[in-house]
Amino acid sequence: MIATVEKAAPENMNAREPLLVVDDWKTYFKTSGGLLRAVDGVSFKVDEGSTIGLVGESGSGKTILSRSILGLVRSRRKVEAGGSITYDGVAVNTLSPKERRRYWGKDMSMVFQNPMTSLNPVLTIGRQLTEVLTLHLGMSKADARIRSVELLESVGIPEPKKRAHEFPHQLSGGMRQRVTIAIALSCNPRLLLADEPTTALDVTVQAQILDLLDEQQSERDMTMILVTHDLGVVAGRTDMVAVMYAGKIAEIAPTKSLFNETRHPYTEALMRSIPTMDAPNHSRLFTIPGRPVQLTGEPKGCRFAPRCPYAQEKCLSDEPDLAVSDRPGHSFACWFPVGTKKGQEALEKNLSVGHTAAGTSMSSMTVLGA
Repeated sequence: MIATVEKAAPENMNAREPLLVVDDWKTYFKTSGGLLRAVDGVSFKVDEGSTIGLVGESGSGKTILSRSILGLVRSRRKVEAGGSITYDGVAVNTLSPKERRRYWGKDMSMVFQNPMTSLNPVLTIGRQLTEVLTLHLGMSKADARIRSVELLESVGIPEPKKRAHEFPHQLSGGMRQRVTIAIALSCNPRLLLADEPTTALDVTVQAQILDLLDEQQSERDMTMILVTHDLGVVAGRTDMVAVMYAGKIAEIAPTKSLFNETRHPYTEALMRSIPTMDAPNHSRLFTIPGRPVQLTGEPKGCRFAPRCPYAQEKCLSDEPDLAVSDRPGHSFACWFPVGTKKGQEALEKNLSVGHTAAGTSMSSMTVLGA
């Protein structure tokens, strides 16, 4: 588990207008098996200067959503999109590719998941940085070279002048990720999307990269969307957390509220999946039973129901909407929420008969609420 730090909420955060508003956004892919609903009706807001975490296991739609915000999913023959994405009052999803490119770098930027594939292997690090600076800021090549070294130094790369003349394969994984962060921050964007920036890095380097992003965000008063599969990463580093499952938001809440008063069984299962130091020796790590549902066609009911120890007949037929809890900003999509009387009764009913409404044996799963 990544060590976390307490993150202070930005001053007057609630008084600011949302910088980003995603409203009922859908990204569907046309496949031989039908429409694949990668992102299916997602809505959330991001206040300026804040950090929101997008959390979920692989295939939940996090990366497609973040790429959709930037407009990087564009093939008309294979993709259908709907809803709206509004950045600083502008419906960016209605802009042409040429118009949207004006926002890249200077307004919105992205740290991609794998630096080895996002960096150009045949160009030096310095060349890739100066290219961004000359294209988006109109800097001269001489000024861009000076600025590129400053950027490498700002993200903690030793001997930045030397590294600027090296190629990506000559750097370690952690240093390559620092380079991608430097490129993403080179034009001082207002919104940064970090797509699993710690993937394939060892634990110590992961913490360093996350600390670097925190530091840069604080210095630049930048808004950030942190995409990850690990709830341990967002704890203490975000203001809000949106938990995604099968293309939808299962639960969204202020970070402290999400951890202290979890309501969705999937969020609870993710919590249980985080390794802890106080676990008994040789104990098995918790895993969520089953597999995510197929996203082709039109899935019925709650998409987590086949894997959920709380699931009842209603969960298989009726899809729950995001319901507002008594906590400000806390919403969840569940008929039998964790920590409520209805949820406890549903869990006890399944335990008494030995299986859930979806037919999953209770003996085959670790009972979350017990």
